[in-house]
Amino acid sequence: MSSLKRVLVMVVLLLLVLAILAFVLENQQSVSLLFLGWAGPQLPVSVVVVVSLLIGMVAGPAIGWIVGRTARARRKRLV
Repeated sequence: MSSLKRVLVMVVLLLLVLAILAFVLENQQSVSLLFLGWAGPQLPVSVVVVVSLLIGMVAGPAIGWIVGRTARARRKRLV
């Protein structure tokens, strides 16, 4: 059973890597983002999307951790 699970995980990871590779190869057009007066460098669309995804993956749990911590501190003060 363990070897079947390992094979399934490897197949899913391989499909994920292939999907990411296809996304990167299909989105090579350069773009420059303008945000609050700051102009970013010319980067491929795929780089902009992947960096945005990574920032969101870090910011979301960080915000959740901060909110959870403050709520826990409030509950401790009430008890």
